[in-house]
Amino acid sequence: MAYTTIKKPSDYFNTKLYTGNGTAGTDITGVGFQPDLVWIKSRSAAGDHALQDVVRGATKDLESNNEGAEQNRSLVQAFISDGFTLGTGQTNSNGDTFASWNWLASNTTGSSNTDGSITSTVSANTTSGFSIVSYTGTGTQPSTVGHGLGVTPKMFIVKPRTDAQSWCVYHESVGAGYVTYLDVTSASGGSSVWNSTSPTSSVFTVNDNQVNSSGITYIAYCFAEKKGFSKFGSYTGNGNADGTFIYTGFKPAMVLYKNSSSVADWLIYDTKRIHSGTQLDYLEPNTSDAEGFLAVDVLSNGFKVRDASGAKFNASGDTYIYMAFAEEPLVGDNPATAR
Repeated sequence: MAYTTIKKPSDYFNTKLYTGNGTAGTDITGVGFQPDLVWIKSRSAAGDHALQDVVRGATKDLESNNEGAEQNRSLVQAFISDGFTLGTGQTNSNGDTFASWNWLASNTTGSSNTDGSITSTVSANTTSGFSIVSYTGTGTQPSTVGHGLGVTPKMFIVKPRTDAQSWCVYHESVGAGYVTYLDVTSASGGSSVWNSTSPTSSVFTVNDNQVNSSGITYIAYCFAEKKGFSKFGSYTGNGNADGTFIYTGFKPAMVLYKNSSSVADWLIYDTKRIHSGTQLDYLEPNTSDAEGFLAVDVLSNGFKVRDASGAKFNASGDTYIYMAFAEEPLVGDNPATAR
């Protein structure tokens, strides 16, 4: 596991909540840095997710809840020093409440990376283990793509920009012989998408028209694990209100997880959206639904889902994959406290 020198996790990942006003040109500040990936979803109303990044350009939108191609529209007009500037539409409906999840890469539109057989454009932050990768498919199977992290990613998400196809997810806990789709509920399934080849410290492998069709452009979000800042793993549900404890080594700020062995929605929750007591609000990356809530303990060193009501929460014997980012490290200058 790579060690991190990050003392303040919110310098690299932060959740920002806001209320829309319907006015284009509205600045959302308080992120704490100029974000390179912004993922926005309405909390209070049904509406599509919106993902914008610095490599594709702020006005280029993809939606995690469907397989649609990239759209050129000003849901986000610009990335600014402490946040982002809104346009109108699904990211700024007047009176709606919103959640945005923000990641820092290199604050550049990327540079050429020739580590793989396909040349990529990469904006990477090797300190936090996050990179944004754009490449054009060749149709030659298998091929490799450079990710710029310098260490092996635990998880990456690939989406065609110019073609309507699903978001393909690699997660180390499932393995390179399987794929999970971000925009649908299906369990992780056996696939040749990654050529059954695990990523390395320099490249990941693509082996299918979903991720390497000739002339199609792709975007990939790659995540390496950094001790005290991010954690990627799996656990087994127990179907009990005293849920399985998942050790992360830090107090989580945000967790995204999915039942990888059964049909179920993806879930994303964060510690900024407290419903009441130990209940946190969640959103589903694969749906346009407004937020619901679940019972979860967020502890100084991990989390425990206490909702046992269905497959998407904590089904007994089912396997769940997750990624988590820190609010506070367990040790160091900013020791964590449980919520």
